[in-house]
Amino acid sequence: MTLREKLKIDASRIDDINEFLMKDDNPLVTELLDLIEQHGGVEEINRKANEARKIENLLAQLETKKSPYVKDIQWLQEQRDNDAFISVPAYREKILGDAASTQSFDASFAVTLEISACQYFPWLIEEARQSIEKQELMPSRFIRVRNMKEQTEDNDVIAFAAAMQVIGSSYVETLDTKGTYPNEEGLPTNIHLGGPDTITGYFGGVGMPNDFPIKWADEYLQYYTTYGVKQVLNINPGSVLLGYMMHKLGIDMEFKISVFMGNDNPYSCLWTLLTAKLFSRDDGSSPLIGFNLSNSVDNRTIELAAYIRKDFGFEDVVRIEHHITETYKSIVRQPYDRTMELVELADHVKNISAKHEGGIPEIDMKREHPSDILDYFRAKSEIEQSGDMPFLLQNYLDKHHALNRTAEELTKKGFTFIAAPKLHRE
Repeated sequence: MTLREKLKIDASRIDDINEFLMKDDNPLVTELLDLIEQHGGVEEINRKANEARKIENLLAQLETKKSPYVKDIQWLQEQRDNDAFISVPAYREKILGDAASTQSFDASFAVTLEISACQYFPWLIEEARQSIEKQELMPSRFIRVRNMKEQTEDNDVIAFAAAMQVIGSSYVETLDTKGTYPNEEGLPTNIHLGGPDTITGYFGGVGMPNDFPIKWADEYLQYYTTYGVKQVLNINPGSVLLGYMMHKLGIDMEFKISVFMGNDNPYSCLWTLLTAKLFSRDDGSSPLIGFNLSNSVDNRTIELAAYIRKDFGFEDVVRIEHHITETYKSIVRQPYDRTMELVELADHVKNISAKHEGGIPEIDMKREHPSDILDYFRAKSEIEQSGDMPFLLQNYLDKHHALNRTAEELTKKGFTFIAAPKLHRE
């Protein structure tokens, strides 16, 4: 036996795992099965989610609540139907001039244009107005990191879900059970965390202690069946495993692994994708739709992650999501700008997204209020009382500007991108 052959996993080890999962008295599995039954069972859960996700039902909820967002969504529909947004060919001509007509573009390596975090629905409308005015591109993927309970109270979660149906982009919500938000009494839901001032403990794995993963699954099923929220952020190995299990059991959920989980080398990527493979459905699908690697990864690690992904049959399933820009404060050393590294990957790594979480550093640093990751944890009421909302909107539009710069650089090199599919005609 060669040294390499010693790594082969004996089939009996797989049998041991299956035997463990099938035990009637296994409390880990039983607790999940009981939770699914409490929500009506797999078929009923999926049925409710599909109904809740329909735009007519989302709009009906907003109308019942007399939300002003109804007019915004209707405006967005009208702009889409009137082709107010720049088409992809017109955008290429805007960047390349006459050369656009002779340039060939390989759609198989298209880069998804992703933005984070679109915390408030009105920001999306402001971004759309600017995109029409300046003939810019809207993202095809939005990440949201706002407190779910708070945005349920002001109907933001419903309006955003409806808007995504209008523009055809995917989006991700972040559930409250990750432990960084206070409970109804104003106390930390996680005994180890008091908010952003103790966030370093969160990175150490105490963000979802004890029974939090099951609470996370319960919260997911609530928003999935009520508002059709399908994709959520995932930051803990326990909730990631539960996501794999729920999907294998038949719930059509999807999730994105957060940069906070710290997959920063090829072997951690192998660990994550290996588990995804073990729990994939017979059709090869996995709930792992987005895989956000650490900010510290280099192109070689991304290439090796893509190598693993392809061998496991996930190239069209799992999107590798890579931060191109980051908030100027509180998360990375600046200047952080990976645009040209992305361009180097764009001709051979498929299904990758360019995530913009900050403005271009040279612009962001000069703002009166540079973008700050800790702003994600602030209550809307506190932001409004402090008068900071206009600053945060500017930070978001700076991210939009960075996203459009990435599209421009890709276009100049003859590479393709994916913008909001229903807004920017091919």
